[in-house]
Amino acid sequence: MHSSKQQIFGHVLALFTVFIWGTTFVATKLLLADFSPVAILFYRFFVGYIMLWIIYPHKFQSSGIKEEVLYFAAGASGVTIYFLCENFALTYTYASNVSIIVATAPFLTGWLVSLFYKERMSKNFIIGFLLAIVGIAIVSFNGSMELSLNPFGDLLAFLAAFCWAVYSVFATAATKYDRSSMAITRRIFFYGLLTMIPVLPFCDFQFEAAPFRNMTNLGLLLYLGLIASGLCYITWNKAMEYLGAVKTSVYIYLNPVVTVVFSFFILGEQLTLISVIGCILILLGLLLSEKKG
Repeated sequence: MHSSKQQIFGHVLALFTVFIWGTTFVATKLLLADFSPVAILFYRFFVGYIMLWIIYPHKFQSSGIKEEVLYFAAGASGVTIYFLCENFALTYTYASNVSIIVATAPFLTGWLVSLFYKERMSKNFIIGFLLAIVGIAIVSFNGSMELSLNPFGDLLAFLAAFCWAVYSVFATAATKYDRSSMAITRRIFFYGLLTMIPVLPFCDFQFEAAPFRNMTNLGLLLYLGLIASGLCYITWNKAMEYLGAVKTSVYIYLNPVVTVVFSFFILGEQLTLISVIGCILILLGLLLSEKKG
């Protein structure tokens, strides 16, 4: 059982991480003018992996195959499969559908934890999830009541959410080996890149030097790699160590709120009353989900 100070620090880390991750949608949207989604994915995690080697250049020696399997499963599910499913889902269905379906990740995490660790999901957690999903739906559709389903795209989005829940369970289990968050994250990134490389040729990945000459592109890629990937996976894994997978995953509800705010200030997108109401519902859902019942 972690101390109250560690738990408070865990909440701060989770909040910081989701704040940064919420801005990545804006950064990615700007980079899509010169890079493919798969290229952005590969470059950001490659940069993050190099950064982790620089700040933590210590040799990693696992305790055995069981521990190594945890890192492999976390890297494959939380890096490669999650992002590929989410990116491809966006090409087959609406972004609003994807944002709502991916936001079920905290609920799926709670379900997996209850399944493997025999922990019941509280009533507050379930009601908070429903409130947050309604809020996310309002923000995503932004007043438009048109709902269009695409079975394949929506299924990919659901698979992305499920993969993040799987990652949360495996990454939390990996913290039981009492290693530094940097060591764990670096190992997870290694397997994430390893499982990503065989997929690249099938995703029309091509290296082009020209986009890197643009300083804005370079800055955004460094931001995604160094901060949003390298640093934030460390802080997220540390938060899960202190709070557990379920409590930490609930902060994912805040992603649309951060994205809406930064889209307003950076991309000049309209901030409507409907969006504000949706954000309030998301915040209420988060607070209720975190409340002990």
